[in-house]
Amino acid sequence: MTIFLILAPYGAFATLMLVTSATVSLLAAALICLGVIAFDIAHGRSIKSLGVGSVLVFTAVGFYLTFVDATASMIAVKIAVDAGILAVSFGSILIGHPFTRQYALEQVDAETAKQPGFLYANYLITGAWTAATLLMLISNIAVLYVPALPLWTGLLVAFAARNAAVGFTRWYPQYRAAKYGAPPAAALPSH
Repeated sequence: MTIFLILAPYGAFATLMLVTSATVSLLAAALICLGVIAFDIAHGRSIKSLGVGSVLVFTAVGFYLTFVDATASMIAVKIAVDAGILAVSFGSILIGHPFTRQYALEQVDAETAKQPGFLYANYLITGAWTAATLLMLISNIAVLYVPALPLWTGLLVAFAARNAAVGFTRWYPQYRAAKYGAPPAAALPSH
Protein backbone atom coordinates (compact mmCIF):
# COMPACT_ATOMS: atom_id res chain seq x y z
CA MET A 1 0.00 0.00 0.00
CA THR A 2 2.88 2.38 0.75
CA ILE A 3 4.22 2.21 -2.80
CA PHE A 4 0.71 2.76 -4.17
CA LEU A 5 0.28 5.89 -2.04
CA ILE A 6 3.68 7.22 -3.07
CA LEU A 7 3.11 6.61 -6.78
CA ALA A 8 -0.59 7.62 -6.92
CA PRO A 9 0.01 11.34 -7.64
CA TYR A 10 2.43 10.56 -10.47
CA GLY A 11 0.17 7.91 -11.97
CA ALA A 12 -2.78 10.28 -11.84
CA PHE A 13 -0.72 13.05 -13.40
CA ALA A 14 0.51 10.85 -16.26
CA THR A 15 -2.94 9.40 -16.92
CA LEU A 16 -4.74 12.74 -16.77
CA MET A 17 -2.17 14.29 -19.13
CA LEU A 18 -3.52 11.91 -21.78
CA VAL A 19 -7.13 13.04 -21.42
CA THR A 20 -7.26 16.56 -20.02
CA SER A 21 -5.26 19.77 -19.72
CA ALA A 22 -1.89 20.01 -18.05
CA THR A 23 -3.27 22.45 -15.48
CA VAL A 24 -6.03 20.05 -14.42
CA SER A 25 -3.52 17.18 -14.31
CA LEU A 26 -1.13 19.17 -12.12
CA LEU A 27 -3.92 20.31 -9.79
CA ALA A 28 -5.21 16.75 -9.39
CA ALA A 29 -1.69 15.45 -8.69
CA ALA A 30 -1.06 18.17 -6.09
CA LEU A 31 -4.39 17.41 -4.40
CA ILE A 32 -3.59 13.70 -4.31
CA CYS A 33 -0.20 14.51 -2.76
CA LEU A 34 -1.96 16.58 -0.11
CA GLY A 35 -4.36 13.69 0.46
CA VAL A 36 -1.45 11.28 0.98
CA ILE A 37 0.13 13.73 3.43
CA ALA A 38 -3.19 14.01 5.30
CA PHE A 39 -3.47 10.19 5.33
CA ASP A 40 0.00 9.92 6.85
CA ILE A 41 -0.79 12.52 9.51
CA ALA A 42 -4.11 10.83 10.33
CA HIS A 43 -2.28 7.54 10.84
CA GLY A 44 0.40 9.09 13.07
CA ARG A 45 3.15 9.02 10.48
CA SER A 46 5.61 11.73 9.60
CA ILE A 47 5.26 14.27 6.81
CA LYS A 48 7.55 13.06 4.02
CA SER A 49 9.97 15.27 2.10
CA LEU A 50 8.97 13.56 -1.16
CA GLY A 51 5.31 14.36 -0.56
CA VAL A 52 5.94 18.00 0.30
CA GLY A 53 8.42 18.36 -2.56
CA SER A 54 5.93 16.85 -4.98
CA VAL A 55 3.18 19.24 -3.89
CA LEU A 56 5.58 22.13 -4.44
CA VAL A 57 6.63 20.87 -7.88
CA PHE A 58 3.09 20.22 -9.13
CA THR A 59 1.88 23.55 -7.74
CA ALA A 60 4.81 25.56 -9.10
CA VAL A 61 4.43 24.12 -12.61
CA GLY A 62 0.67 24.68 -12.39
CA PHE A 63 1.14 28.32 -11.36
CA TYR A 64 3.60 28.79 -14.20
CA LEU A 65 1.05 27.46 -16.69
CA THR A 66 -1.75 29.54 -15.21
CA PHE A 67 0.01 32.87 -14.77
CA VAL A 68 3.04 32.88 -17.07
CA ASP A 69 2.77 30.62 -20.12
CA ALA A 70 -0.39 28.66 -20.78
CA THR A 71 0.96 27.46 -24.14
CA ALA A 72 3.62 25.08 -22.80
CA SER A 73 3.48 21.70 -24.53
CA MET A 74 2.56 18.48 -22.78
CA ILE A 75 6.17 17.30 -23.08
CA ALA A 76 7.50 20.59 -21.64
CA VAL A 77 5.20 20.15 -18.63
CA LYS A 78 6.39 16.57 -18.12
CA ILE A 79 10.00 17.74 -18.36
CA ALA A 80 9.36 20.42 -15.74
CA VAL A 81 7.74 17.91 -13.38
CA ASP A 82 10.50 15.34 -13.93
CA ALA A 83 13.18 17.99 -13.31
CA GLY A 84 11.44 19.10 -10.12
CA ILE A 85 11.07 15.57 -8.76
CA LEU A 86 14.68 14.84 -9.72
CA ALA A 87 15.74 17.89 -7.71
CA VAL A 88 13.72 16.68 -4.68
CA SER A 89 15.10 13.15 -4.89
CA PHE A 90 18.72 14.06 -5.58
CA GLY A 91 18.52 16.92 -3.09
CA SER A 92 17.51 14.47 -0.36
CA ILE A 93 20.70 12.51 -1.09
CA LEU A 94 22.85 15.64 -1.13
CA ILE A 95 21.61 16.85 2.25
CA GLY A 96 22.21 13.43 3.80
CA HIS A 97 18.56 12.42 4.28
CA PRO A 98 17.59 10.03 1.46
CA PHE A 99 13.83 10.32 1.10
CA THR A 100 13.24 6.56 1.38
CA ARG A 101 14.63 6.61 4.93
CA GLN A 102 11.50 8.38 6.18
CA TYR A 103 9.33 5.54 4.88
CA ALA A 104 11.74 2.88 6.14
CA LEU A 105 11.83 4.27 9.68
CA GLU A 106 8.09 3.70 9.90
CA GLN A 107 8.43 0.08 8.79
CA VAL A 108 11.34 -1.29 10.79
CA ASP A 109 12.16 -1.65 14.47
CA ALA A 110 14.54 0.75 16.22
CA GLU A 111 17.35 -1.82 16.30
CA THR A 112 17.26 -2.27 12.53
CA ALA A 113 17.23 1.49 11.99
CA LYS A 114 20.45 1.80 14.03
CA GLN A 115 22.40 -0.65 11.86
CA PRO A 116 25.09 0.94 9.69
CA GLY A 117 23.75 -0.76 6.57
CA PHE A 118 20.30 0.76 7.05
CA LEU A 119 21.31 4.25 5.95
CA TYR A 120 23.47 2.83 3.15
CA ALA A 121 20.53 0.75 1.90
CA ASN A 122 18.36 3.85 1.85
CA TYR A 123 20.97 5.78 -0.10
CA LEU A 124 21.02 3.00 -2.70
CA ILE A 125 17.24 2.75 -2.90
CA THR A 126 16.85 6.52 -3.15
CA GLY A 127 19.57 6.42 -5.81
CA ALA A 128 17.54 3.89 -7.78
CA TRP A 129 14.51 6.20 -7.69
CA THR A 130 16.70 9.17 -8.64
CA ALA A 131 18.11 7.22 -11.59
CA ALA A 132 14.59 6.26 -12.68
CA THR A 133 13.52 9.90 -12.56
CA LEU A 134 16.60 10.92 -14.54
CA LEU A 135 15.78 8.31 -17.21
CA MET A 136 12.22 9.64 -17.44
CA LEU A 137 13.54 13.18 -17.80
CA ILE A 138 16.01 12.17 -20.51
CA SER A 139 13.34 10.26 -22.43
CA ASN A 140 10.97 13.23 -22.35
CA ILE A 141 13.74 15.56 -23.52
CA ALA A 142 14.50 13.10 -26.33
CA VAL A 143 10.83 13.07 -27.38
CA LEU A 144 10.84 16.87 -27.39
CA TYR A 145 14.02 17.30 -29.43
CA VAL A 146 13.84 14.23 -31.68
CA PRO A 147 10.52 14.62 -33.53
CA ALA A 148 10.87 11.17 -35.12
CA LEU A 149 10.44 9.53 -31.69
CA PRO A 150 6.85 8.59 -30.99
CA LEU A 151 5.21 10.06 -27.90
CA TRP A 152 4.75 6.61 -26.38
CA THR A 153 8.56 6.31 -26.10
CA GLY A 154 8.47 8.54 -23.03
CA LEU A 155 5.65 6.46 -21.54
CA LEU A 156 7.52 3.22 -22.20
CA VAL A 157 10.70 4.50 -20.55
CA ALA A 158 8.72 5.89 -17.60
CA PHE A 159 6.96 2.56 -17.11
CA ALA A 160 10.20 0.56 -17.34
CA ALA A 161 12.16 2.95 -15.08
CA ARG A 162 9.45 3.03 -12.46
CA ASN A 163 9.08 -0.75 -12.47
CA ALA A 164 12.84 -1.20 -12.19
CA ALA A 165 12.93 1.14 -9.17
CA VAL A 166 10.01 -0.68 -7.53
CA GLY A 167 11.70 -4.02 -8.20
CA PHE A 168 15.01 -2.82 -6.76
CA THR A 169 13.23 -1.38 -3.72
CA ARG A 170 11.67 -4.77 -3.01
CA TRP A 171 14.73 -6.87 -3.91
CA TYR A 172 17.59 -5.02 -2.22
CA PRO A 173 16.43 -5.33 1.43
CA GLN A 174 15.93 -9.07 0.90
CA TYR A 175 19.37 -9.34 -0.67
CA ARG A 176 20.96 -7.53 2.29
CA ALA A 177 19.12 -9.78 4.73
CA ALA A 178 20.34 -12.89 2.92
CA LYS A 179 23.90 -11.60 2.59
CA TYR A 180 24.37 -10.09 6.05
CA GLY A 181 21.80 -12.01 8.07
CA ALA A 182 20.22 -8.77 9.26
CA PRO A 183 16.53 -7.94 9.14
CA PRO A 184 15.62 -6.23 5.87
CA ALA A 185 15.79 -2.45 5.87
CA ALA A 186 12.73 -2.09 3.64
CA ALA A 187 12.41 1.49 2.46
CA LEU A 188 9.17 1.07 0.55
CA PRO A 189 7.49 -2.20 1.50
CA SER A 190 4.74 -3.52 -0.70
CA HIS A 191 2.05 -3.98 1.96
